[in-house]
Formats: sequence, C-alpha cells, structure tokens
Amino acid sequence: MADNDLGGFLRARREAMRPEDVGLVPGGRRRTPGLRREEVAMLANLSVDYYERLERSRGSNPSEALLANLARALRLTVDERDYLYRLAGYPPPARPARGGYVDPSMMFLLDALTTVPAHVIDDLTTVQAQNPLSRALIGPWTGLEGREANVTWRWFTEPSSRALNTPEEHEEIGRGYAADLRAATARLGSDRTAQRLVDDLLGASAEFARYWQDMHVQPLRSTPKTLLHPRAGRLEVQCDIVLSTTTGHRLVIFRPQPGSTTAESFDFLRVLGQQTFND
Repeated sequence: MADNDLGGFLRARREAMRPEDVGLVPGGRRRTPGLRREEVAMLANLSVDYYERLERSRGSNPSEALLANLARALRLTVDERDYLYRLAGYPPPARPARGGYVDPSMMFLLDALTTVPAHVIDDLTTVQAQNPLSRALIGPWTGLEGREANVTWRWFTEPSSRALNTPEEHEEIGRGYAADLRAATARLGSDRTAQRLVDDLLGASAEFARYWQDMHVQPLRSTPKTLLHPRAGRLEVQCDIVLSTTTGHRLVIFRPQPGSTTAESFDFLRVLGQQTFND
C-alpha cells in the first residue's frame, strides 16, 4: 500500500468522529469536521507533532503499542483496527485483543459512566482504559510498563495493591483472581502470554500457588466489596462485570451499594480528581 494510506486513513477516521463520541465536551464552533489533531493525540497519549507527522506520512513507523492506542482513541472497530495494523506493515493482533485496544462499544459505555469509577480489563486482567473516577479511586494504571497494569500480577506480588481492600476480603479476592485466570487459560488454550503469567505467578507467590492447586474455574463476576480510600473513606460497592463478546474485555464498574453514602463519596472523589488534574 502507498505510504500515504496510513495518514489518509487516520485523517478520515478523525474527521468522522465527534467530540461527544469520545467523551469530550464539544465547545465552540469548529472550522473543520471531526476531532482536532491535538484531541486525538491526547486520547492516544502521544505528542501532537508526532500525530501530525503520521497523518502527513512524515513520521517514523509507529509501534504496535502506538497503533493500539490510536485504535482506541479513534474508537475503531476490530476490522478497522486490523486494517490500521496492515497499513502500518504489521499482522493484525490475535483475537481476543490485548495491548491497549478496546472495542468502541466498550469505550462508549466507559465514557458514559461519569458518576461511578469504571475501567476496562482484558482477558488476563490487564487494565486497558479508565474513566476519571477510576483513576481517582485506584490511581493511573493505563500506560504502565509490562505487568504493572495487570491486576492479578500486582495483587499477588505487590502488597500495596491490596491497600484499598479490607483484610477480611483478601482471601476471597485472591481466590477469585486465581479462578478467573484458570478460566482464561482454558479459553485461550496454548496462549503463551497466559501461560507465562501463570508460570511466573507460581514462582513468585506461594499464596497464588496454593489457590491454583485448588483448580477452581470461575470468571470474575459481580460481587460486593468494601473499599477503604485514604481520602474518601469507607466505600461500599457492588463490583459489576460487563463482558464484550467481541474482544473478551471486561468493563468493571464500582456501583454504590443501596443505602450507603458511597455515591456522595464518589462525588467527592470526582472533585478531588479534577483538582489533581488541574494542578
């Protein structure tokens, strides 16, 4: 394909999007249709200059990770994402997708959830996208290197990752992550990434090894949790899971328990997150 096909495709998809399609406030009149280049760059976590050079076919070859970010930012369908990869000279990622891509329907739901924390995890519990309240609640996980964005890995290897959860719930949560990973490996068969994660967890955590030997198989499901946030205090939530049948990703929603004051605490967290962002 011609060198300018990649830039032309990115430009066409950008111009077809509206700010509200990606959770942005439209604001003011726009001289040209669609998103601005700086908005796509912000959503894809790259510089405006680099994105402009991509559209003009003057940039270096983008990495697969960068392509995944662009696919997520532009809300590409799986077929459009695969086309983008081919334009850049890469084979399309295997399905279910990993590495930053989230299908548009899941991103739409995430953008629409403005009053509760929510984030998207892949089939191995790596965080792929977060809304602002999720970042205010658990901190920024997207864009972290290696397994730093993997919930299961950090649960069993970094004690600090359990700080939000009450000690009484630690065993149930840990067993749940082990059972979910066993269910994932059954679905994925000989997937190397999944098998390496299991092998490394067995070597790094005696607790995980103990739960793994129980051979429980259970994908993550809706469950009540009590969270202890250092600023917002005690949060009583129902942790709901919504599955994407396209990619296998899960949307994790922290819904306030009826009768609790958690909804008001989420309002406080939202204001706190906005102040942090503005600083």
